[in-house]
Amino acid sequence: MTPPAPRRHILTVNLEDYYQVGAFNKYVQRNRWRRFESRVEVGTARTLELLAKHGATATFFVLGWVADEYPELMRTVAAAGHEIGVRGYYHRGIRDMTPEEFGADADRARAAVEQATGRTVIGYRLADGWLGEDDLWALGVLADLGFEYDSSLAPIRRAFADDPARRFPHVHEHGDRQIVELPVSCGTMLGVRLPVGGNYLRQFPGWVTRRAAARWVRSQTAPLVAYFHTWEMDADQPRLTAGGRFTRLRHYRNLASMPDRVAALLAAYPFGSCAELLGAEPEPAPPRPAVVPLMAAPRPVAADGPRLPVSVVVPCYNEEQILPYLRKTLAEVADHLSDRYDVRFILVDDGSSDATWLGLQTGFSDNPAYTLLRHDRNRGVAAAIMTGIRGSNTEVVCSMDSDCSYDPLKLADLIPHLTPGVDLVTASPYHPAGGVKNVPGWRLWLSKGCAWLYRRVLRAKLHTYTSCFRVYRRSTVAILPLRHNRYLGVAELLGRLSIEGGTVVEVPAVLEARMHGRSKMKTVRTVIGHLGLMTRLLFARRHPASTADRDQVIRGQLSMIRRATAPDLDPTPALSAAPGRPPAPSRIARPGPPVTSTHP
Repeated sequence: MTPPAPRRHILTVNLEDYYQVGAFNKYVQRNRWRRFESRVEVGTARTLELLAKHGATATFFVLGWVADEYPELMRTVAAAGHEIGVRGYYHRGIRDMTPEEFGADADRARAAVEQATGRTVIGYRLADGWLGEDDLWALGVLADLGFEYDSSLAPIRRAFADDPARRFPHVHEHGDRQIVELPVSCGTMLGVRLPVGGNYLRQFPGWVTRRAAARWVRSQTAPLVAYFHTWEMDADQPRLTAGGRFTRLRHYRNLASMPDRVAALLAAYPFGSCAELLGAEPEPAPPRPAVVPLMAAPRPVAADGPRLPVSVVVPCYNEEQILPYLRKTLAEVADHLSDRYDVRFILVDDGSSDATWLGLQTGFSDNPAYTLLRHDRNRGVAAAIMTGIRGSNTEVVCSMDSDCSYDPLKLADLIPHLTPGVDLVTASPYHPAGGVKNVPGWRLWLSKGCAWLYRRVLRAKLHTYTSCFRVYRRSTVAILPLRHNRYLGVAELLGRLSIEGGTVVEVPAVLEARMHGRSKMKTVRTVIGHLGLMTRLLFARRHPASTADRDQVIRGQLSMIRRATAPDLDPTPALSAAPGRPPAPSRIARPGPPVTSTHP
């Protein structure tokens, strides 16, 4: 007699990229996804290879955005015999959406996958988190949309303790409609229920998951429902530094061992897809209108007349890992500003000890819009900015951090404020209309305290003095001598300009925690340095006659340059405020009556 076929279980795979996951959802905005180096094809290819090796099929739950961006990848997954379900269009939690928004998001994701594969989509899983007892209304929305099953429930810890039937596959009734719920299987460890798969499979010792899976198969008649993520198959993915240590531990720990852990599970049990369990056959998808992909930030309205030449200086020091992100971001900046400005970039390698210079040559040297400069030794961020300013051939020069902690697209808001008579425009996260995101509290406290002291030293009563996100009038700042080349030089440049009678405009902006790499600033040394700089600036302001002869010459040069070039170098039409410009900035006037700041 032929022995019965072994019972098949269900394998589900969340197909997404490393920067779209729950651990970083708080830090990575959806409108910046295209700036990251994509690894979704790498992780998916390794997943398909592993499944083929063990003769397993699975259900891949996909973001609609990924389906729009990588339709060929969707077809590859389907052609390998796997089912494709959806996880919503973006990586959004159910508690961030109304029922109407949830339904629209799920339907848009389904349309994107069906358009890519030509097959119907019948399954759904939440993109972020799991369904709780107060979220079961979502099953009714999915049933109304025609989904046949959902796999968004994981009875972790004490969830659904009063409704044990929810731990197993069941039918959820919604009026005259039904939808099958396929919960992720949970094993018990020390009396606590934990899912078989995903982060739990990667974080706990391998024997814990193997024992939990074996106990389920031995004691339950329902199939085991396991899961993992495609990005967990890619130990070589870029390392993001956003979030705290726990966030990074949650995401990166044991990545190298994850393929072997999944392989052990596949070797122990036969796995199939959700559709196989339900006996559903893939059908041709009905015709639908084309899905509109996620749009980039709106471009400014084109101005009449010729485009204004603008240079953007980017200092780089040991930023090898961030260069792919920087390259995509600067391309987006050039496109975003192209209707109004003729943008060229100056990338300054500040004597990096890693492969930054090689990366700059490889990624940028073939584009005539980029000029590459290099210091023979590390001199500091202010020195690199000044090198870029002096190496530019435009009167309007911008500077930005290589980590893009200020969104460079906001240059469209800053540049129009460099009107005739203005020498510098600076971004300000501490302006009443500005903001910060995910920046440590201690850093905010230090920065705001530093700004408070500078306001008592300088005529320029600003909220931020240390931002590198600025727009300069080259003829004014290129000749300024700086005593400090590193972070202090950024504040010194603004301070000297204020003392010499320059005009500074402060524009509100948002500062975010950097995504890649580490800050090079030495906190204690920088704080002490700022105190010393304030002392020198205060002395120079109160005793201008005692400054060096060179400084007096500089003041004379600044005065002559302003008088001689203001009528000719200020292309007023091109620099007029663009539509939709931000709230009115704080403006620092030229020398004269006592200075006051006005804020919106």
